[in-house]
Amino acid sequence: MAAVSPDTILLTGRVAVVTGAARGIGLAVAEALGAFGAHVAVCDRVKPPHGSGKLAMTLDVRDHVAVEVFAQAVRERWGRVDILVNNAGGTFHAGFADTSPRGEQILIEENFTQVTGMIRRLLPMMPPGASIINVTSSEAHQAAPGFAVYAAMKAALESLTKSLALELAPRGIRVNAIAPDALQTEGEAGVRERMLARPLPYDPVRLPPLGHMGDPCDAAGAAVFLAGDLARFVTGTTVHVDGGISAAGGWRRR
Repeated sequence: MAAVSPDTILLTGRVAVVTGAARGIGLAVAEALGAFGAHVAVCDRVKPPHGSGKLAMTLDVRDHVAVEVFAQAVRERWGRVDILVNNAGGTFHAGFADTSPRGEQILIEENFTQVTGMIRRLLPMMPPGASIINVTSSEAHQAAPGFAVYAAMKAALESLTKSLALELAPRGIRVNAIAPDALQTEGEAGVRERMLARPLPYDPVRLPPLGHMGDPCDAAGAAVFLAGDLARFVTGTTVHVDGGISAAGGWRRR
């Protein structure tokens, strides 16, 4: 690529895989990658809506057998993966002492080990120039009372992103992360509603420094950038899509 041009942002002909793509950030990312020309394969525990991908499967990313079937379907359809967006994840609000060992294991599997499993299965299909994008959270970078294990797993995913960026650099594969916050999604609204239903020693309802909430499409824009040639020299970093929350150290406007 000699210079930046309007065609640089296009993803025409590339094969993208997006997990957790039935709604929210995952759905927005899948639709955006498709709009910029990529062939998109999606999966989710809930059936992804029609049009979110050219290959869609309903599965739990923690199910190793189901993930292998999904990976094989992608292999048979296109033979390679140029973009992998690990978006699937989940959490619940509970104090650390109130989180059972089973609840902790669920958080670990939903937010970390399923990501390493997906990468292992798809990495053999990834050519030079491929891009892995891990969706983490602002909680990976700051204290998160009521979400201690979830935040720890997102921080682990941030560390994994940096280590894999160096390990895979000789193969020409880039690895980056997106850390969203204050985006209006169904999942975010549900967690916030449950938080407001109990007394807390802090105020969970504040606006980010920009003064308004964001949208899943804001995260999708970051994914399109990291997936394509505009970010060909970007690896091992995190794009914070949070209206300035990270820069403010957790401070928010009332």
